[in-house]
Order: sequence, then structure tokens, then C-alpha cells
Amino acid sequence: MVEAGATILGCLGTELSASEAAFFRQADPFGFILFARNIESPQQVARLTASLREAVGRDAPVMVDQEGGRVQRLRAPHWHEWLPPLDQMAATREGAVARAVWLRYRLIAEELRACGIDANCAPTADIACAVTHPFLHNRCFGTDPATVTLAARACAEGLLAGGVLPVMKHLPGHGRASADSHQSLPRVEASRADLLANDFAPFAALADLPMAMTAHIVFTALDADCPATASPLMITLIRQEIGFGGLLMTDDIGMHALTGDFGARAGAALAAGCDLVLHCNGEMAEMEAVVAASGTLTPAAAARAGAALAQRQQPAPIDSAALHAELSSLLHTGG
Repeated sequence: MVEAGATILGCLGTELSASEAAFFRQADPFGFILFARNIESPQQVARLTASLREAVGRDAPVMVDQEGGRVQRLRAPHWHEWLPPLDQMAATREGAVARAVWLRYRLIAEELRACGIDANCAPTADIACAVTHPFLHNRCFGTDPATVTLAARACAEGLLAGGVLPVMKHLPGHGRASADSHQSLPRVEASRADLLANDFAPFAALADLPMAMTAHIVFTALDADCPATASPLMITLIRQEIGFGGLLMTDDIGMHALTGDFGARAGAALAAGCDLVLHCNGEMAEMEAVVAASGTLTPAAAARAGAALAQRQQPAPIDSAALHAELSSLLHTGG
């Protein structure tokens, strides 16, 4: 069981201000998320992650989006530049997909953990298709459930082997969305049967993973009114039909797919059955509203949080250069 606020929050800069530290001490979020604005060098990130944990007085998870490609917050020259996931998949030699993806995310985990980050918002288990919005398309691992499931499982296992918790996204599936949920609310018109057989299938196959993130998408065949994040019907489907039993957070509630003030957004997500509210931009007034509306983890969420954190492990040492060389050998590009 974990006693904490039902939130994951960000901060504004590369150092924690005194006012932020005081706020986090009182708000006691379950964890934190970093973005490019928070990142300059490995030493600086290590100081920042230590400051965040010190503010709440416990080993809170600190997460980031380090998928590779466009969605990669830690970049050169201090960190490796990774191909977009779909590009690596296309470049991988036949029969080597699972190993290549595992190597990629084991190496990413090594970089993250070295500076105090112990959760990664990956794998993306969405399925790319003809209508997938460009913001997401090459972040996917493939265009069919079996390929995506294979690669997403390898990603999660590589991260876990490196002591980093995977956060699967975007439940129950963002691939058919032709709109960018950062900017507007996508509506997916596919049938329930088609969604269950295709879009939702990778998530069902990976339902044992410790943490996951919802999608701000309306699935009209299932709930024509509410995006999955704020839909009791969709959260029930995620829990019962997809079978996800882990810790469930919202995608960033600052995205324009959602409407209403921040307290209302947070309250709706938690009322629908999400365990945690993710708020990313570090704006104090917004965070205050989110924290006030979110309260603390429910007993069930606290138990799921404890189970997720128990999967953080001390990784076995690796020879990073050797693993990079092996990964390179598995790609037609040679790099």
C-alpha cells in the first residue's frame, strides 16, 4: 500500500524552486514527470530527481517520455538518439524484432536510471493504420496486433530488466484516431467487435504490466459522450474485458481533448475509475486545482501502486557498448 496524493505532477525548470518544494511537500503526489524543459545534463537531472524525492520524503517514481524518435526528452549530446519506433521496426532484420526492441529499451533504461528516472511512458501499444494522426503514427510499433504485442512486450521487459517501470499507453487504443488529442477530441467510430479484435488486443495481451495510461478518445460504439479517460463505461471495459489490473493514470489532463476546469477534469477521471491524474506543465495554479480535486489514492489504487512499485528492481550490470553493437548488427541501417 502506498499513501500519497492521487496525482503525478511536473515542475517548471531544471531546478526545484522553494515554492515548488513546499507545494509538493503538502500535495504529496504519487510521482513526478519530467519534460525537455527540465533536462540539461545527466548531473543536473540527477539533482532534480533527488530534489523531487526529497520534497515528498520517499522514493517516489519519476517518469519521462523516452520512446525514441520525436518523443524523446533526453537527447544528444548527453544521451543516445534513437530511431522512431516504427522506423526501427522497419529496419530490423527478420526474426530479430523482439531482441532488437529489448536491447533498445534495456539501453534506454540504463540511461534513465543513471540520472534518477525510474519509470518510462512506454510501450506505445497503439496500432498504426491509414488514418493514424502523424503525431502518433511512427511512435507505434506496427500495423497489426501481433507485431505490436510482440514489440511492446519486449519493450516492457527491457525496461523492467533495467530497473525502470513501463507505463503502457494509450488505453484502450489510440491508433484509429485521426485527430491529435493534444489539440482536439478524437472520435473513433469503429464497432465494438472490431475494436476488441484489433485495437484493444495488444493491451489485453499486456494486461499484466504494472502501469498504464488512458487515451482522451471517444469510442462511439461504447460511450458516445465521454472520452475514455472520463468514462466509467470505458474504464470498466479496461478493467474487465481488456483485463488490465495495474495502476491506471490519465494521459495529461492539460490536453485540449478535455474540457472544463482542471478540478472538473481531475474529478471526472477519478470518478470514472482512473487511479491517478497526470498533470504535466508545472503551472502552479493548475496543479493546485488538480490536487484539491484529486485527494489521495483510494485503498484499491494504493494497493495497485504498491504492487507496481514492487516491480522496480536493481538491474544486473550490462556492457552498454556491447549491447549497442549487438543492436546495430540487428538493423539493416547498421545504426
